[in-house]
Amino acid sequence: MSDSNTTDFTNPSTFILLGVPALEVAHVWISIPFCTMYALAVLGNFTILFIVKMEPSLHGPMYYFLCMLAVTDLVLSTSILPKTLSIFWFNSREIDFSACLTQMYFIHSFLLMDSGILVAMALDRYVAICHPLRHSTTLTNSVVANIGLAVVLRSGMLVLPYVLLARRWPYCRTNIIPHTHCEHMAVVKLACDDTRVSSYYGLFVIFCVISLDVFLIAMSYSQILRAIFSLPTRDTRLKTFGTCGSHLCAILVFYIPGLFSSLTYRFGQSVPLHFHVLMANVYLLVPPMLNPIIYGVKTKQIWDRLLQLFTH
Repeated sequence: MSDSNTTDFTNPSTFILLGVPALEVAHVWISIPFCTMYALAVLGNFTILFIVKMEPSLHGPMYYFLCMLAVTDLVLSTSILPKTLSIFWFNSREIDFSACLTQMYFIHSFLLMDSGILVAMALDRYVAICHPLRHSTTLTNSVVANIGLAVVLRSGMLVLPYVLLARRWPYCRTNIIPHTHCEHMAVVKLACDDTRVSSYYGLFVIFCVISLDVFLIAMSYSQILRAIFSLPTRDTRLKTFGTCGSHLCAILVFYIPGLFSSLTYRFGQSVPLHFHVLMANVYLLVPPMLNPIIYGVKTKQIWDRLLQLFTH
């Protein structure tokens, strides 16, 4: 008699999400920091959106990009946490096959959007510091809108093959995903066909597209630093560099955990599976939580407006 978990099927009607393997008894306790991070992410990003909308002096390219980042972070964290909490609290492990692929698409496309928006913000800082007199004429509202549209289209088109290939594979091993959400490689590993195309394409997106984004950011900041060090006084240099502090923090928070999580998932066979799963969740929840805090504290205009709201 065959096991029900290994019954042959081409497209399963549902997948079973295990949550955090080997830590099932601690699911309720794990949910507490996850839920806290999500609540802070929602509160912080909605606060950023509200402040920028209500304050006319913040209607500029930098803050428009910041609003894009806030919306992206809200969608990214919301795409995983409700289902994760339903697993932790109600043991609701089933997810429809199409819903699983939809979740996969949202997670990876909005991660790429985050990366693209960070590049756009680096471009804004470059123009503002290296060519300040041309900033208002270069980054007009229509240019900012076109950059945002390009970021969305790039992300959507690059991630679409993830879903198309995953739908094409036959799944005859098991329908159990040892994860809290439908992560791309976690789903592909269940297929019983040669899935090297999916694996290679995933690596291409990580090492080529993300590397290109990091390269563009590095080039922007190399020019920014050159311009800053050419300023006459130390105070002026520190003040100018301070305008980039929040963006640099956001870059480090996004890229370093993401690179670590991706590489350990593909090459860290000796790393425990529950560590992979926890790292993947932290990577998707920590940047959306920290970005509003970073920008709220380090951006004087936002901080001043926030204090005004509280004093009123």
